[in-house]
Amino acid sequence: MIIDGGLSNALADRGHVLADDLWTARLLRDAPEEIVAVHRAYFEAGAEVATTASYQASVGGFTAAGLSTAEAERLIVRSVQLAREAAAAFPGAKVAASVGPYGAVLGDGSEYRGRYGLSATALRDFHRPRIELLLSAEPDLLAVETVPDVDEAVVLAALLDEYGTPAWLSYTVADGLTRAGQALQEAFAVAAGVDCIIATGVNCCAPGDVLEAVQTAVATSGKPAIAYPNSGETWDAENHRWVGAGSYDLSLVPAWRAAGAAHIGGCCRVGPAAIAALAALPGVR
Repeated sequence: MIIDGGLSNALADRGHVLADDLWTARLLRDAPEEIVAVHRAYFEAGAEVATTASYQASVGGFTAAGLSTAEAERLIVRSVQLAREAAAAFPGAKVAASVGPYGAVLGDGSEYRGRYGLSATALRDFHRPRIELLLSAEPDLLAVETVPDVDEAVVLAALLDEYGTPAWLSYTVADGLTRAGQALQEAFAVAAGVDCIIATGVNCCAPGDVLEAVQTAVATSGKPAIAYPNSGETWDAENHRWVGAGSYDLSLVPAWRAAGAAHIGGCCRVGPAAIAALAALPGVR
């Protein structure tokens, strides 16, 4: 499958300022038609899967912004409905409900560090209600993504196994380790015994970190890999901006495919034009 690219950069390119803690989730309330338009742009570019605008959405985050619990729950469900609306015009297109890590809702870059200091029970209590809300809207699968820490992945994998819905499990990594500093073999082993996890791999990492991770993911999990790195820039959490040079290079993709990456796309700062170029590569589909 060809995965879509970054939602935040595509919305920013359409003139939206995403500087508050709700990030893209704010537009579920304020401009839902813009989210549909971005999903549609990625499908037109050749993406086969739309990941929903729920990555940083949580009931707690919405209520902290002044919404009622009922409205917060409605907006999380709405993220799937909006992606489904965009997918309707593209036969075979799928909707993956984004389940971001706990660190994403903190809005301070914690998803690139992990090690939140929470117990497994606390993490389970955070993730379960959101997953249940997303599943109530009947997505095609769950995109459990940008996970920085094996401990959190263990909790998420157990929940996925409980619900039995198809999902992918994707870590953010750097220099051959999870962002929390754990071995990739340990990380990808989490997916090995969970039948509903259809693929495991990496996202929102530098493109140069993908190949080793894909090789390890396939060898350790016995599953196809997924790879959708960011542009190669670095997130400056203090100033809420990306810095550095981009390195999303399509010449790297054939090696990812040969290593076992069956599902490829882009993450932050990778837009529709890059996805169109990816979709046009021989042997990618």
